[in-house]
Amino acid sequence: MSSNEIRFTANEILNKDFKSSMRGYNQDEVDKFLDSIIQDYEAFQTIIERLEKENAQLKMQVKTASERPTRQATTPSVGSTNYDILQRLSNLEKEVFGSKLYE
Repeated sequence: MSSNEIRFTANEILNKDFKSSMRGYNQDEVDKFLDSIIQDYEAFQTIIERLEKENAQLKMQVKTASERPTRQATTPSVGSTNYDILQRLSNLEKEVFGSKLYE
């Protein structure tokens, strides 16, 4: 949220004076309501500041992560993996059963 969108500060709300008229609003009721608005406003401002800090931290993490050199995992192709497994199995059979199996 940019500061251009915020129209009033908590102090401006607190210090706002309204003109009274003959059949005006109850001034105590208006003051209590404005006090509640000020509390909400300050809570929102705290949340916004916390989220802006968190957002900046996350942007830095993304920037740092994107600048790291990426390691490309060398995954063997499926065909060569199957061949390797079959070759190992063949070697195991030779060891277990001896060379008589292949004569």
